[in-house]
Amino acid sequence: MNLDAVRARVRADLRDPDPPAERWDDEALDRHIARTVQELSLAAPREATVTLEAPGGTRELAIEGLDDRVSIEAVEWPVGRYPAAFVPFSTWGDTLTLLTQATPAAGAEVIVRYSALHALDAEGSTLPEALGDLVATGAAAYAAIEWASYATNRVNAGGDDTWRRYHTWGQERLAAFARSLAKHGRERRLKSRRLYVAAAAGAGARGIEG
Repeated sequence: MNLDAVRARVRADLRDPDPPAERWDDEALDRHIARTVQELSLAAPREATVTLEAPGGTRELAIEGLDDRVSIEAVEWPVGRYPAAFVPFSTWGDTLTLLTQATPAAGAEVIVRYSALHALDAEGSTLPEALGDLVATGAAAYAAIEWASYATNRVNAGGDDTWRRYHTWGQERLAAFARSLAKHGRERRLKSRRLYVAAAAGAGARGIEG
């Protein structure tokens, strides 16, 4: 799945013919697709893991290198225990602070599990294939509503009521998209609570994000 494939799905949903009769150019559809991918990323983000090295003498770790970060999900330290030792933490800007009594030694590994924005471009995507249709649903809804707003009180070849039909169709699709986002958001929260349970007494499963 790549941007071209998703754009084609959006055009099919909108029943928008190929040039020169198209209502939406590629740039307009790509903008709606990008918006939809970002909204979907917040509900069902990409799962990523990185191993950082502690600087020593501090409980703070720099996390500015975590590209497209949405949120920190869990921090494991010390590394190598079974079950994994997840510790409480807080974040402020690009700094992650371990809320522990002990301080990691210089060079100690700290595993950070975090959620990140999805990518979708001409080369491919980090989105699961199953979510491609959901992206198309949201993007088509936004495109239809935007066009309906623009076409209001304007003469168009489809008849005076064309804008209303697009607006109604877009609102229905947008409602379906919103329901799916809410479902994915609930599933993500439940999954996080199940996976990141502290392995030792006194260690919290989740941290505080600023």
